[in-house]
Amino acid sequence: MKKALITGITGQDGSFLAEFLLAKDYEVHGLIRRASTFNTDRLDSIYIDPHERGSSLHLHYGDLTDGTGTRRVIEKVQPDEIYNLAAQSHVRVSFDQAEYTADVVATGTLRLLEAVRDYVWNTGREVRFYQAGSSEMFGAATPPQNETTPFYPRSPYAVSKVAAHWYAVNYREAYGLFICNGILFNHESPRRGETFVTRKITRALARIKCGRQEKLYLGNLEARRDWGYAGDFIEAMWLMLQHGEAGDYVVATGESHSVREFLDVAGDCCGVAWNKHVEIDSRYFRPTEVDFLLGDASKARRQLGWRPRMSFPELVRMMMEHDLELARQEQTLAAAGHRVITRGASHA
Repeated sequence: MKKALITGITGQDGSFLAEFLLAKDYEVHGLIRRASTFNTDRLDSIYIDPHERGSSLHLHYGDLTDGTGTRRVIEKVQPDEIYNLAAQSHVRVSFDQAEYTADVVATGTLRLLEAVRDYVWNTGREVRFYQAGSSEMFGAATPPQNETTPFYPRSPYAVSKVAAHWYAVNYREAYGLFICNGILFNHESPRRGETFVTRKITRALARIKCGRQEKLYLGNLEARRDWGYAGDFIEAMWLMLQHGEAGDYVVATGESHSVREFLDVAGDCCGVAWNKHVEIDSRYFRPTEVDFLLGDASKARRQLGWRPRMSFPELVRMMMEHDLELARQEQTLAAAGHRVITRGASHA
């Protein structure tokens, strides 16, 4: 049984990856940050109490800002594969928390790579390492973007991801470690955090449909992104670490759509004329915008045999239907006299 360690396991990608690896009979270990409230809801469907037989998912407290703690987890777990998905991943927030973002995303990756390097040297074991990159690293680069496109980051988050990418390349070349960079373009699902624009849209339109919200405040509606399904993209992560040679791969659908187009499809799915409810708020514009991202995943298709399965309309419909059901549940609770807090109109 292979062992995998996932940082950021409680996030959208981490939960999908944990499910995927468990289905392939991995023993899965996840690094989670301590919080005063439970933050593992995305894992509820696969978590089994460790006191019960058959448990193959194990959670460990840790943080990429704590190098010593991370080393201890690696030494305890003895993983065959490590997937570094942990990050402060909200681009707009990175402008407000630039130093923290750099510490987690850039220096946090370096801490983890140092721990892996020492573990490999001390034990003689091979550890295959996946580093989660981002299409935001391309920023203002001319589309379509592939593995040879020069990076042009436009946010503290993107700059930090570029640093992490080059740390990974350097440790692969300097120490012979098996390290892959996955440069993933936008990937969404019903598990996406509600402050990200796609989920913000589907949650708000669902609440508007059910009469629980009036307005949706957004920024740049003309920004274009290459949106795919997170459940498809995590398979590419795994395929990279099964390949015979470590390398860097763009993972994308090869299609680009604007925020306005996302609104059009989502509005059609739920029967809401979004233009009557959406207002532009300047606070949601970035100090430096990224206008057009479009990925060329030819290398991943050719070398890994990977390709996306879910289309853009199918993805939006999936998210919309999920959030309509949530809105109906909120409506039912409110009708029964329960207090339901709606924050969707003011999300960052």
